[in-house]
Amino acid sequence: MAFLHSNQPTLKHFILRQEVLNFYRYAIRCTRGIPHPQARVETVAWIRSEIERNRHLSDTEMIEDKLRIIRREVKQLLPAAVTLRSPGRAK
Repeated sequence: MAFLHSNQPTLKHFILRQEVLNFYRYAIRCTRGIPHPQARVETVAWIRSEIERNRHLSDTEMIEDKLRIIRREVKQLLPAAVTLRSPGRAK
């Protein structure tokens, strides 16, 4: 019988990983509405750095919290994020 060790990912980790990836794709698509090319590049770099900075997290509550924060920040920053429906969130 195999035991689940604390360092092994759970089903919740896999689900959250998919949510983060879907959100990343969504946020990148939202940057298409930025008219200035350099501003778009910088925004994409910022989104990527936020995702990468929290890559080491393993606590599911912490991951959910960070995802909630970046969703709110992207929604405030990008006007296209308001018109597109965020993945993984029912409205």
